[in-house]
Amino acid sequence: MKNAVIGNNKQKANLIVLGAVPRLLYLLQTECAVVLGSLAMGTENNIKSLVDCHIIPALLQGLVCPDLIFIEACLRCLRTVFISPVTPVQLLYTDPTVIPHLMSLMSRSPRTQDYITQIFSHCCKSPEHQTVLFNHGAIQNIAPMLISPSYKVRMQALKCFSVLAYENTQVSMTLVNVLVDGELLSQVFVRMMQRDRPIEMQLTAAKCLTYMCRAGAIRTDDRCIVLKTLPCLVRMCSKERLLEERVEGAESLAYLMEPDVELQRIASVTDHLVAMLADYFKYPSSVSTITDIKRLDHDLKHAHELRQAAFKLYASLGSNDEDIRKKVTNSTHGYHSAKLSSRQRVATLKNLKYKIN
Repeated sequence: MKNAVIGNNKQKANLIVLGAVPRLLYLLQTECAVVLGSLAMGTENNIKSLVDCHIIPALLQGLVCPDLIFIEACLRCLRTVFISPVTPVQLLYTDPTVIPHLMSLMSRSPRTQDYITQIFSHCCKSPEHQTVLFNHGAIQNIAPMLISPSYKVRMQALKCFSVLAYENTQVSMTLVNVLVDGELLSQVFVRMMQRDRPIEMQLTAAKCLTYMCRAGAIRTDDRCIVLKTLPCLVRMCSKERLLEERVEGAESLAYLMEPDVELQRIASVTDHLVAMLADYFKYPSSVSTITDIKRLDHDLKHAHELRQAAFKLYASLGSNDEDIRKKVTNSTHGYHSAKLSSRQRVATLKNLKYKIN
């Protein structure tokens, strides 16, 4: 069965229709969990069928087994199921014994660390979820993973901290005092934003510090914000970055400086940011210059996201300072209608942050 379904969504659907899932759950062993994990990597309909067959409670029950290989197979399948948008995340929190047991399994191996932090990251969708994870020791269990030899483990820990800290003062105030191998966590994040680190790591570390700052755990005039986080997010907006990275960078930067006029002033003169944002309106590229249809599809998909991110950043930049607003309106003159007077464009930008979502 395992060999038949690998890379074949049609075969996966056929096995599900033929009733293989209940049988695999009844016989649940390592190979059965591997097959279930493969089925979960199919379509969203496959995921729905697996959830309807109560695969989640069965696999969670399998985690009490002492066999590490079996535990990893169950966690791999659970990870795949939970990261799907069709899976109700509340299923992770139904049984109050599940979260503490997952915390206890985290240190078993790099794979358990990887899978469990991915599950937490995707299932932490509300302040209530943040509180549950925080109360069961998420910070203490995840912090040592930031110095793991495994890049995947470090990245998953970083992503988990970003969702835990988002708009959460309690978590952020705790994070700012955490030590990792004798070093403050905020300084670990700063090291992860260095230019020689992977872009994904730089961006996620910058988001962690952004959320901690907005939650009041770090001052807006702190060196790690002014000299490290803000410049890092500005770099993410450059045209050398992937479109997805530029969107995420612009939105995070807008969120960081929204309430602070001094950060807005600094950002407005950093690496020609205002002029850089004009490139956000150049997608999709002209069809006549594109020979790769995949490139065209990619540009079309992200064109709206790029424009929305640029408008959010423009609104955040110009929300307080008149000189910045004039700089923004001058840079957007070519994009906005030429019929608008300079005064009308300034008035539009003043109110823009209240008009876009």
